[in-house]
Amino acid sequence: MSTLAPNFAVKDPKARDAGGGAPPSFGGGGDGNGGGGNGAFNYGERLRRARLGLVLGLTAVIMLFVGFTSALLVRKGLPSFDAQTNTYSRDWVPINLPWVLLFVNTAVLLVSSLTMEFARRAITRKAALAPVKSIPGVSLGDERGFPWLGTTVILGMGFLAGQLLVWRILHEHRFFVNTGPSSSFAYLLFATHAVHLAGGVIALMYAAAASWMLHKPIEAQRIVVDIAAWYWHFMALLWIYIVVLLMIVR
Repeated sequence: MSTLAPNFAVKDPKARDAGGGAPPSFGGGGDGNGGGGNGAFNYGERLRRARLGLVLGLTAVIMLFVGFTSALLVRKGLPSFDAQTNTYSRDWVPINLPWVLLFVNTAVLLVSSLTMEFARRAITRKAALAPVKSIPGVSLGDERGFPWLGTTVILGMGFLAGQLLVWRILHEHRFFVNTGPSSSFAYLLFATHAVHLAGGVIALMYAAAASWMLHKPIEAQRIVVDIAAWYWHFMALLWIYIVVLLMIVR
């Protein structure tokens, strides 16, 4: 005599309590940005987009200084017309810049670029070790890093103070913005670079504050420090370009 046994599916109580037994999702769906629902996997994409935005912004700065350079070279070769004598004459007066102080400022800025690179590498290493440190029972020890960001901020402010000293020396030698075309271009290049560098100092202060915020994800801190570092390196290279340009046209 045959019997009919019904086929019942018995659900694991633990799986039922965990939300229907559905396996956790680690890769797709989520927030639509290529990461999980909590945004934990989109930091790489965010870093790439931040770097792209930085490149676009720096391209505008490059074009600005290219325009300054072109105007400087053209103006240096143009004679000025004297209405009283009805003649043309050269009014480009060489400026006796304090080159020793400018070279000291350059050295300070280059050292600050080096410390900024150390800060970038330190936060990158910290972000790489973060998943390992989050494993229960795993300890990497108390690693006390050097305050590279704070050192960079101090050096950057020292550079700006050195630039103020350069302007003071130029004033003492009676070279002002309206003294002539040569002094006008020198002040224009110095001031424009100083404004952009001051913006970099503010960005570094924000990066330092972000690195001290324990509730801020380490990857978010890394993005801020990385962008600030590349901007700072660009400012150092731009300053070297300005010094070389002034040496050529002096």
